[in-house]
Amino acid sequence: MGRIVCINNRSCLHHVHTTKTIMESSSLISFSLLFCFSILFFGSNGVEARRAPPSISYLISENLFNSIFLHKDDNACPARNFYNYTFFIQAAKCFPSFGNTGDIATRKREIAAFLAQISHETTGGWATAPDGPYAWGLCFKEEINPQSNYCDSTNTQWPCYPGKSYHGRGPIQLSWNYNYGPAGKAVGFDGLRNPEIVANNSLIAFKTGLWFWMTEQSPKPSCHDVMVGKYVPTEADLAANRTAGYGLVTNIINGGLECGIPNDARVNDRIGFFERYAQLFKVDTGPNLDCANQKPF
Repeated sequence: MGRIVCINNRSCLHHVHTTKTIMESSSLISFSLLFCFSILFFGSNGVEARRAPPSISYLISENLFNSIFLHKDDNACPARNFYNYTFFIQAAKCFPSFGNTGDIATRKREIAAFLAQISHETTGGWATAPDGPYAWGLCFKEEINPQSNYCDSTNTQWPCYPGKSYHGRGPIQLSWNYNYGPAGKAVGFDGLRNPEIVANNSLIAFKTGLWFWMTEQSPKPSCHDVMVGKYVPTEADLAANRTAGYGLVTNIINGGLECGIPNDARVNDRIGFFERYAQLFKVDTGPNLDCANQKPF
């Protein structure tokens, strides 16, 4: 993923991290995407019917969404008017388990964690920013001045298309051809020939972020499973001190660069967003917020 960290309105530093090739979507995710706006079930009379998946809008209203992202539509933010609440809710319907697993506190905590991680990836904040550094999430939709075209020419399963760049785009800053390819296949766009759509289509942008969140990347668990208590550590996980919590989510997303480092500023930034959002959702953050003592995957 390519991430943009703004120190102030005029000075930005660009950080890049890579992830292992993401496995193709599980059958649950494929099912979710096939029935984005309706899920299949059988009523008591045995007659097949369809109904919409439960919306997470009862957990995160538009007012709460806007209070979380106070400055996403400021003139200073390149993603102004791109990350719309309606598109977020629509995208979430494609992943019915997101924000709908566990008790109410668990559901709220997962939503807060997802929004915190994508805020860090797209932040426009700085230490003395108005309303604090954690009020500036979703300020960017695309990596500025990418360091490369993020083409792994050795990956033959998802070959790069000539002239295309697979730099960071969207709320999760999707990067590399081996991520764009399977993301596009799951969500419904040509990720290799048309990666630009992630920065041009708000609904697809949110879908790619949620797809990444919900999809297991063996040997990594999905971020979703970690936040809802479904993560079962392997012997290797236990030996690496990869304990469940928000810190493990950070390890999944960018552990190769950020984890195993005491007091890492990037990790602390992710935690700062999460703590603010958890407070707005009126839930606790849970344990193990950082990954300082964890080995990367």
